[in-house]
Amino acid sequence: MRLERLTANKIKIFLTSDDLFDRGLSKEDIWKDSIKWNQLFHDMLEEASEEFDVDIQGSVAVEVFSLQAQGMILIITVDEVIEDEEILYDGFIEMQVRVEGYEDLLYEFDEFEDIIGLAKRLSTVNIYGGSLYAWNNRYYLLMDNLESEKNIRAACVLSEFGNASILSPYVLAEYGKRIIENQAVETILHFFK
Repeated sequence: MRLERLTANKIKIFLTSDDLFDRGLSKEDIWKDSIKWNQLFHDMLEEASEEFDVDIQGSVAVEVFSLQAQGMILIITVDEVIEDEEILYDGFIEMQVRVEGYEDLLYEFDEFEDIIGLAKRLSTVNIYGGSLYAWNNRYYLLMDNLESEKNIRAACVLSEFGNASILSPYVLAEYGKRIIENQAVETILHFFK
């Protein structure tokens, strides 16, 4: 499980499929066993509270983004933040959960060198294609239309070089700058041997 504080009242949690398995859960269980998931949310809030040295109270919105073959990203938003940007705890947490799923793989990278290394590694497992974008001083690689077996392999390799992104491919297409369309891996290999 990886935690990241996005704002004073928003925390991003990335759970891999292994993290879910270790807790006796699967992505499908979110609809079946609400008691297990409710306990997981409370455990995650407690861990986030300890990690960022804040306490959580009141109404909490949990957005769950199911990433195919990778796990899940949860964005936890606390409705109320006091002036000094600490979140207070009164022992009661009310959660509202929204679930979305993505079929495509979208990863973000800090450095272009990471993408060059990624392209070389993807080519060794015969995975090509993808579209490369830049937005807000980050690079994004969208791998779409992969067969399910290649999708799982690609997710494993992508997670070695970058982080799964919760951005929608549509938002990225609208606001990001497309650098390479549909043949990112091949193009990068051609120019950066």
